[in-house]
Amino acid sequence: MNAVPAVTAPLLGSAVRVAVGVLWVLEGLEKYRAGFGAADILLVADGTASNPRTPWWFAPVRATMQALPDTFGLTIPALEVLLGLALIAGVLTRLVALGSTATLALYWGSDQLIAQYPVMMLLGAAVFAVPDSGRYGAAWIIARFRLQMHGPGTPAR
Repeated sequence: MNAVPAVTAPLLGSAVRVAVGVLWVLEGLEKYRAGFGAADILLVADGTASNPRTPWWFAPVRATMQALPDTFGLTIPALEVLLGLALIAGVLTRLVALGSTATLALYWGSDQLIAQYPVMMLLGAAVFAVPDSGRYGAAWIIARFRLQMHGPGTPAR
């Protein structure tokens, strides 16, 4: 009986991890499809300047965005896709889940409240909270593949 709960948390954590990963990939691909770039970054940064809902801590982020809009325009969609792929694969799961949550907090700080962001925040927090959310990811698949190819007790080359 104890084996069922021991497997349940990693399986649920893995399912949640993949779900939030897919959402990140879709978010990044949508930005690429829409031609997201420097103009979008400046629109967000300039919009936060007089927005009373923007927290005080966002001011240095806004200044950096205004100074480097081309860089942000290129890296934001890439960051989203990379976060998603890493979560789907189960690579550095807790670190990536923390990065996911931090990225969403940054978006909220800029008052970019898109409907799926609260869901993504909760899913990312759940992945971070379940220590074994990455157990059934890429490393597990590779280990099983090597075991199949080389057999038990045979070192992989």
